[in-house]
Amino acid sequence: MAQSYFDSDQNGHKSFELPGARPHYNPDRPGQVNHIFLDLVLDIPKQRLEGNCTITLTPVRNDIRQFVLDAVNLTIESVQIDGESQPFDCDGEQLQIQLRNPTEAGKAVKIAIAYHVEKPQRGIYFITPTQHYPNKPTQVWTQGEDEDSRFWFPCFDYPGQLASSELRVTVPKPLIAISNGELIGTQQQGDRTTYHWLQNHVHPTYLMTLAVGDFAEIRDEWQGKPVTYYVEKGREDDARRSMGKTPQMMEFYSHVFGYPYPYPKYAQVCVDDFIFGGMENTSTTLLTDRCLLDERAALDGMRTESLVAHELAHQWFGDLVVIKHWSHAWIKEGMASYTEVLWTEQEYGKDDAAYYLLNEARTYIHEDTSRYRRPIVTHIYREAIELYDRHLYEKGACVYHIIRAELGDELFWKTIQTFVQDNAHNTVETVDLLRAIEKATGRNLLFLFDQYVFRGGHPDYKVSYTWDGDSQLAKVTVVQTQVKESQNGSKNERFDLKIPIAFGYTDADSPLKTFKVRIHEREQSFYFPLEKKPQFISFDAGNNYLKTVTLEYPLAELKAQLKFDPDPVSRIYAAQALVKKGGLEVVQALAEALTDDPFWGVRVEVAKQLAKVKLDQASVALVAGLQDKDARVRRSVVEALSQVKTVESYQALNHLLEGGDASYYVEASAAKVLGKLASGSMKDKADEVLQLLTTILNQRAGWNEVVRSGAIAGLSQMKSSPQALDVIMEYTKPGVPQPLRLASIRALGTISTGQTPNKLEEILEALDELSGESFFLTQVAVVSALAQMETVKAIGVLRSLCDQTPDGRVRRRAEEAIQTVQKQVGSDKAIKQLREELDQIKQENQELKSRLESLEAKSS
Repeated sequence: MAQSYFDSDQNGHKSFELPGARPHYNPDRPGQVNHIFLDLVLDIPKQRLEGNCTITLTPVRNDIRQFVLDAVNLTIESVQIDGESQPFDCDGEQLQIQLRNPTEAGKAVKIAIAYHVEKPQRGIYFITPTQHYPNKPTQVWTQGEDEDSRFWFPCFDYPGQLASSELRVTVPKPLIAISNGELIGTQQQGDRTTYHWLQNHVHPTYLMTLAVGDFAEIRDEWQGKPVTYYVEKGREDDARRSMGKTPQMMEFYSHVFGYPYPYPKYAQVCVDDFIFGGMENTSTTLLTDRCLLDERAALDGMRTESLVAHELAHQWFGDLVVIKHWSHAWIKEGMASYTEVLWTEQEYGKDDAAYYLLNEARTYIHEDTSRYRRPIVTHIYREAIELYDRHLYEKGACVYHIIRAELGDELFWKTIQTFVQDNAHNTVETVDLLRAIEKATGRNLLFLFDQYVFRGGHPDYKVSYTWDGDSQLAKVTVVQTQVKESQNGSKNERFDLKIPIAFGYTDADSPLKTFKVRIHEREQSFYFPLEKKPQFISFDAGNNYLKTVTLEYPLAELKAQLKFDPDPVSRIYAAQALVKKGGLEVVQALAEALTDDPFWGVRVEVAKQLAKVKLDQASVALVAGLQDKDARVRRSVVEALSQVKTVESYQALNHLLEGGDASYYVEASAAKVLGKLASGSMKDKADEVLQLLTTILNQRAGWNEVVRSGAIAGLSQMKSSPQALDVIMEYTKPGVPQPLRLASIRALGTISTGQTPNKLEEILEALDELSGESFFLTQVAVVSALAQMETVKAIGVLRSLCDQTPDGRVRRRAEEAIQTVQKQVGSDKAIKQLREELDQIKQENQELKSRLESLEAKSS
């Protein structure tokens, strides 16, 4: 998560590195940790953990006189080495153990630490019913990545140390405890049960886990190994619906990775209030319970299937093959994200996979253009968790796909299998992947890694085409628009890639004619001799390279490409280029694609493009698209209609929302769009929409509050309505179901920009109060709301949130939000605000000094 040491020329992009970023390295290693044994007793009502942590370590050298372990806010009661008490010191961050007897190289020692922790900030989370949420389950779960295991047990907390582990925990009945590895024993003691788990395979501390709750256990299996799903009782059907493909995925990965699933069991535990989507602890993945699908949600439920696929893939990439340092986390996160594409291809076909990959690329590109640019591999950051961004996941996935395109399927899978087999139960860096490529294929792909991994950015291509009938030559001109025109760009800006360009014909008998060309200058023209004029041109045929592309082809070629190019992504690019031409012919071509294209993803994209054409025929075509059989297309059509502000579009959406749709997300989008229409050109409908959205809030509670959150989003679009704000405010109160409450908090930012000064003060006061809540997702929602505001007063709330939050992600988001707000209000106002704040600090400082002097005077 950082940058400028590698890529100082940002080319107009914000730097990843914030003040305080510095190079990070793994610490010196005192020896090899062989085994970690935790013996724990939980006092759930008091949110207290009592523990004994025994670490077996083989020193790497003689005469070590001190061990330094990570131990944040743990109360250390005693330390023994090989049964003998040792002096120690703990500063709240680290435990320093002074050794009475210096080490002997190769002679193992046993470090036994007795400790307790109460109300831990991170690492281990106690979930219990509260005054506002009396139906919340009683659960305890851990979250170690990146460096949070140190909050619940003392350890050498970095990924480069691998050890086997063991966990024994005593919990009150009827709760059960799940951990890594296999259950080797249970013991009943009155109203308590002790569970004893053993993980024989080595893994890092961040993958050690514990999950406790009154779970239902659903049993499945793969090749005789238990595959279990743990969920709150009553949600057994949702568990099978959401995770039931796990055994097929285990079979698929075992085959393509060339290494059978390596652990004695695979458990997935769905927990309440989880702060991520999922976490791949070795053999025991924790998932948010929000991924559990009911019958209706399964219509839109690909997200859950992808999450299950992603976390399972980590059992190989991340758990079996472990990163040596956080800076190389793309190896595991990029592959886990790429397996979402691979599983989509396996289960739903190549078109779905190609579209999934396109959206991975778009997600990364959005971060690159709107947030910052960085190399994927960098060790310069403030906290390692900053690295867990869209560069790491989605860009990482795209890089794996580029490697696959470069090598071809056979050699790609040979490489992946070589990499896994050579590094199983060991740590790796990016260079190890390059070595595996060379070992398996003889290819040196460092040139690719230099361009896509070790520096930031991607190529932005502009492609134009002409045909010379006399000489039967197709001319294609490619410009890398990310390169500055003045100097033909520095080498840092230019990409040097061999890109396939294909020429296509509309008759079925003529296959694509493909040429590979080297594109390495800012602008190049290529000439291709062809027997006849092509009907369409496919740049980067197959769309394997991470890029943006703008097509400047004639209208006829774009229409033919939209209709006949076999690649769905190329058809999408053609639709985007067509819109810039405008006119009725374009509308007709897009309307035909919206009805006839065989692939739902193209229809989704065509709907987005149709909305940009300001002709009545476009809105007629879109309204017809509301009848599409695929919920994802209907949702896209609904969202597109927000730009088509006609009475017909309003009526169609009103009718849809009142009558309902099979898909939660279609209804939610309709609610949001109606709010937008009523706040824009159809202000006369505002009262009607306000009433409809309020009715939905009263009546349509359901799965993950998707529909009611859509109604809140609709109300937030009615920016000048004090009544809409009042309704939203009600849903930010404690006791409101969490997904709906978080949506309402975010909505305060959206609606703030049109409210009166008094109402704006009300919003700021509410957000200020909410920022004091410790729950991670609440803090993220507050930052999201404040980032949308256009008042300097939002900066003060963000600053205090920066100062008080223990979470690095929240802190970073808040700091970025401050920059966003400063931009929105203009620098003059922001500087004035800063001066006022500085004056206030000076005044408070003066008052403190005066009080101190007066106290000193009194004491003397």
